[in-house]
Amino acid sequence: MAQTKIIVDSNSYFRLAQNIHPLLSQPFGKDELTLYVHADLNAEFKFNSRLTNKFHWVAESRYVANRSRSINLSKAQKKEIEETYDYLWEHVQDEFLEPRGKGPSPIDTRIVATALVLGIRLVTDDRDMIELAAAYDVQQISSMEMMKLMLDEGHIDSDKIDQVVEQWVYDNDTPHRDWRVDFKRLFGRKAPK
Repeated sequence: MAQTKIIVDSNSYFRLAQNIHPLLSQPFGKDELTLYVHADLNAEFKFNSRLTNKFHWVAESRYVANRSRSINLSKAQKKEIEETYDYLWEHVQDEFLEPRGKGPSPIDTRIVATALVLGIRLVTDDRDMIELAAAYDVQQISSMEMMKLMLDEGHIDSDKIDQVVEQWVYDNDTPHRDWRVDFKRLFGRKAPK
Protein backbone atom coordinates (compact mmCIF):
# COMPACT_ATOMS: atom_id res chain seq x y z
CA MET A 1 0.00 0.00 0.00
CA ALA A 2 1.23 3.50 -0.82
CA GLN A 3 1.93 5.96 1.96
CA THR A 4 -0.58 8.64 2.88
CA LYS A 5 1.75 11.60 3.27
CA ILE A 6 1.09 14.36 5.80
CA ILE A 7 3.23 17.50 6.03
CA VAL A 8 3.96 18.93 9.49
CA ASP A 9 4.79 22.61 9.93
CA SER A 10 7.51 23.78 12.29
CA ASN A 11 5.32 24.70 15.27
CA SER A 12 3.60 21.31 15.27
CA TYR A 13 6.92 19.55 14.75
CA PHE A 14 8.37 21.32 17.80
CA ARG A 15 5.28 20.40 19.84
CA LEU A 16 5.21 16.73 18.87
CA ALA A 17 8.67 15.46 17.97
CA GLN A 18 10.41 15.75 21.33
CA ASN A 19 8.12 13.16 22.94
CA ILE A 20 6.89 11.18 19.93
CA HIS A 21 10.14 9.94 18.49
CA PRO A 22 10.73 9.04 15.80
CA LEU A 23 7.89 11.26 14.56
CA LEU A 24 8.73 11.38 10.86
CA SER A 25 8.98 8.84 8.04
CA GLN A 26 7.38 6.07 10.14
CA PRO A 27 4.23 4.73 8.43
CA PHE A 28 1.42 3.82 10.80
CA GLY A 29 -2.21 2.80 10.67
CA LYS A 30 -4.22 1.08 7.99
CA ASP A 31 -3.58 3.93 5.53
CA GLU A 32 0.21 3.96 6.09
CA LEU A 33 0.04 7.54 7.41
CA THR A 34 3.52 9.04 7.22
CA LEU A 35 4.58 12.42 8.56
CA TYR A 36 7.18 14.63 6.90
CA VAL A 37 8.53 18.12 7.46
CA HIS A 38 9.37 20.52 4.67
CA ALA A 39 13.02 20.38 3.63
CA ASP A 40 13.41 24.06 4.62
CA LEU A 41 12.68 23.36 8.31
CA ASN A 42 16.34 22.74 9.09
CA ALA A 43 17.33 26.10 7.60
CA GLU A 44 14.52 27.84 9.48
CA PHE A 45 15.74 26.31 12.73
CA LYS A 46 19.42 26.99 12.08
CA PHE A 47 18.96 30.71 11.39
CA ASN A 48 16.42 31.52 14.11
CA SER A 49 18.14 32.02 17.46
CA ARG A 50 14.82 32.08 19.35
CA LEU A 51 14.02 28.61 18.05
CA THR A 52 17.51 27.23 18.69
CA ASN A 53 17.38 28.47 22.29
CA LYS A 54 13.84 27.32 23.04
CA PHE A 55 14.04 23.98 21.24
CA HIS A 56 17.71 23.07 21.75
CA TRP A 57 16.85 19.35 21.58
CA VAL A 58 16.11 19.73 17.84
CA ALA A 59 19.88 19.86 17.19
CA GLU A 60 20.45 16.43 18.80
CA SER A 61 21.65 13.87 16.27
CA ARG A 62 18.63 11.56 16.62
CA TYR A 63 16.23 14.40 15.71
CA VAL A 64 18.47 15.66 12.90
CA ALA A 65 18.60 12.13 11.48
CA ASN A 66 14.81 11.79 11.71
CA ARG A 67 14.38 15.02 9.71
CA SER A 68 16.85 13.96 7.03
CA ARG A 69 14.16 12.54 4.73
CA SER A 70 11.67 14.85 3.14
CA ILE A 71 8.95 14.21 0.60
CA ASN A 72 10.36 13.08 -2.75
CA LEU A 73 9.27 15.49 -5.45
CA SER A 74 9.52 15.25 -9.22
CA LYS A 75 10.82 18.22 -11.23
CA ALA A 76 7.27 18.88 -12.39
CA GLN A 77 5.98 18.90 -8.80
CA LYS A 78 8.78 21.24 -7.70
CA LYS A 79 7.93 23.62 -10.53
CA GLU A 80 4.22 23.51 -9.70
CA ILE A 81 4.95 24.13 -6.01
CA GLU A 82 7.08 27.17 -6.92
CA GLU A 83 4.33 28.56 -9.17
CA THR A 84 1.73 27.91 -6.48
CA TYR A 85 3.97 29.51 -3.86
CA ASP A 86 4.27 32.67 -5.99
CA TYR A 87 0.49 32.88 -6.27
CA LEU A 88 -0.04 32.19 -2.55
CA TRP A 89 2.66 34.69 -1.56
CA GLU A 90 0.78 37.42 -3.46
CA HIS A 91 -2.33 36.42 -1.49
CA VAL A 92 -0.36 36.60 1.78
CA GLN A 93 0.90 40.07 0.93
CA ASP A 94 -2.56 41.34 -0.10
CA GLU A 95 -4.66 39.67 2.59
CA PHE A 96 -2.28 39.43 5.55
CA LEU A 97 0.83 41.59 5.40
CA GLU A 98 -0.59 44.83 3.96
CA PRO A 99 -3.81 45.03 6.00
CA ARG A 100 -2.59 43.32 9.20
CA GLY A 101 1.16 43.77 9.23
CA LYS A 102 1.70 40.06 9.87
CA GLY A 103 0.88 36.72 8.35
CA PRO A 104 2.39 33.45 7.20
CA SER A 105 6.14 33.55 6.63
CA PRO A 106 7.63 32.60 3.27
CA ILE A 107 8.41 29.08 4.56
CA ASP A 108 4.89 28.73 6.00
CA THR A 109 3.49 29.77 2.62
CA ARG A 110 5.75 27.25 0.87
CA ILE A 111 4.48 24.49 3.18
CA VAL A 112 0.86 25.36 2.33
CA ALA A 113 1.79 25.42 -1.38
CA THR A 114 3.37 21.96 -1.04
CA ALA A 115 0.28 20.55 0.67
CA LEU A 116 -1.97 22.14 -1.98
CA VAL A 117 -0.02 20.81 -4.96
CA LEU A 118 0.38 17.31 -3.51
CA GLY A 119 -3.19 17.15 -2.18
CA ILE A 120 -1.98 16.15 1.29
CA ARG A 121 -2.97 17.11 4.82
CA LEU A 122 -1.14 19.79 6.74
CA VAL A 123 -0.56 19.65 10.50
CA THR A 124 -0.39 23.16 11.98
CA ASP A 125 -1.51 25.17 14.98
CA ASP A 126 -0.58 28.49 13.35
CA ARG A 127 -3.74 30.57 12.91
CA ASP A 128 -2.43 32.42 9.83
CA MET A 129 -1.47 29.15 8.15
CA ILE A 130 -4.87 27.68 9.03
CA GLU A 131 -6.56 30.69 7.42
CA LEU A 132 -4.37 30.51 4.31
CA ALA A 133 -4.91 26.76 3.99
CA ALA A 134 -8.68 27.19 4.37
CA ALA A 135 -8.75 29.86 1.65
CA TYR A 136 -7.38 27.29 -0.81
CA ASP A 137 -9.18 24.20 0.52
CA VAL A 138 -6.03 22.60 1.91
CA GLN A 139 -7.05 20.04 4.51
CA GLN A 140 -5.39 20.87 7.80
CA ILE A 141 -5.47 19.39 11.27
CA SER A 142 -4.05 20.59 14.57
CA SER A 143 -1.31 18.95 16.62
CA MET A 144 -3.97 17.62 18.98
CA GLU A 145 -6.03 16.23 16.11
CA MET A 146 -2.86 14.55 14.83
CA MET A 147 -2.34 12.94 18.24
CA LYS A 148 -5.98 11.78 18.22
CA LEU A 149 -5.43 10.20 14.80
CA MET A 150 -2.25 8.52 16.09
CA LEU A 151 -4.17 7.24 19.12
CA ASP A 152 -7.03 5.92 16.98
CA GLU A 153 -4.54 4.13 14.70
CA GLY A 154 -2.73 2.53 17.67
CA HIS A 155 0.49 4.46 17.03
CA ILE A 156 0.57 6.12 20.46
CA ASP A 157 -1.33 5.65 23.72
CA SER A 158 -2.98 8.00 26.23
CA ASP A 159 0.16 8.09 28.38
CA LYS A 160 2.14 9.42 25.41
CA ILE A 161 -0.50 12.09 24.79
CA ASP A 162 -0.26 13.15 28.43
CA GLN A 163 3.52 13.28 28.16
CA VAL A 164 3.32 15.55 25.10
CA VAL A 165 0.76 17.86 26.69
CA GLU A 166 2.69 18.06 29.96
CA GLN A 167 5.73 19.13 27.91
CA TRP A 168 3.64 21.89 26.26
CA VAL A 169 2.58 23.18 29.66
CA TYR A 170 6.12 22.96 31.04
CA ASP A 171 7.51 24.82 27.99
CA ASN A 172 4.63 27.33 28.07
CA ASP A 173 4.02 26.44 24.41
CA THR A 174 0.39 25.36 24.18
CA PRO A 175 -1.35 25.57 20.79
CA HIS A 176 -3.76 28.36 21.81
CA ARG A 177 -5.58 29.83 24.78
CA ASP A 178 -8.54 27.40 24.68
CA TRP A 179 -6.54 24.25 23.98
CA ARG A 180 -8.01 22.47 27.03
CA VAL A 181 -11.50 22.70 25.47
CA ASP A 182 -10.17 21.05 22.31
CA PHE A 183 -8.45 18.37 24.39
CA LYS A 184 -11.70 17.50 26.20
CA ARG A 185 -13.62 17.42 22.89
CA LEU A 186 -11.07 15.15 21.21
CA PHE A 187 -10.11 12.83 24.05
CA GLY A 188 -13.23 12.88 26.23
CA ARG A 189 -11.35 13.78 29.38
CA LYS A 190 -9.65 16.69 31.08
CA ALA A 191 -6.18 17.62 29.93
CA PRO A 192 -3.29 16.82 32.25
CA LYS A 193 -1.93 19.72 34.24
